[in-house]
Amino acid sequence: MKRIDCRGLACPKPVIMTKKELDSMINGEVEVIVDNQGARENLSKLAQSYGFEYSISEDSEGIHVIIKKTENKNSNLAEDEKNIVIAITSDCFGHGDDVLGRTLMKSYIYSLTEVEKKPKTLIFVNAGVKLTTEGSDVLESLKILEQQGVEILSCGTCLNFYNLSDKLKIGSVSNMYTIVEKMHESTNTIKI
Repeated sequence: MKRIDCRGLACPKPVIMTKKELDSMINGEVEVIVDNQGARENLSKLAQSYGFEYSISEDSEGIHVIIKKTENKNSNLAEDEKNIVIAITSDCFGHGDDVLGRTLMKSYIYSLTEVEKKPKTLIFVNAGVKLTTEGSDVLESLKILEQQGVEILSCGTCLNFYNLSDKLKIGSVSNMYTIVEKMHESTNTIKI
């Protein structure tokens, strides 16, 4: 049994580390030690989404999540590739506190670098273009995504509106016609 100590790690790292370990195995068990209920719940959801058996216990070390992978419980890993387009319309994830929203967006973009199935295209519009320009906290993650084959497009009108046209650091400038085409060609468009 492989043991992964994820105590002290913020979400989504425990899930990402566990998924990488599960992906490297044909079958077997992984024991993950975490120290918060959020990680416990997210690991449970990971196991459930793949149909893996799992158990949870707690002791003085922390919360122990044991996930058992078997060969025949791997159907979700072999789904057909999908043309996913993600339209990012803000530099914050969700509504409410902007500081929290920026933290969540940074975590979201980072998580995209770690998932197995990548979106085909990321489209940045409105305040979302701030993420592709000089000073953005997510440029490193976006560079990784671009190296992994994800197309990154920023709305030219939006860049102009925010006076950021000369500060674009990743991807290319696009127009609304191309954005509409990308969305229509996708099998799934997600708006953030």
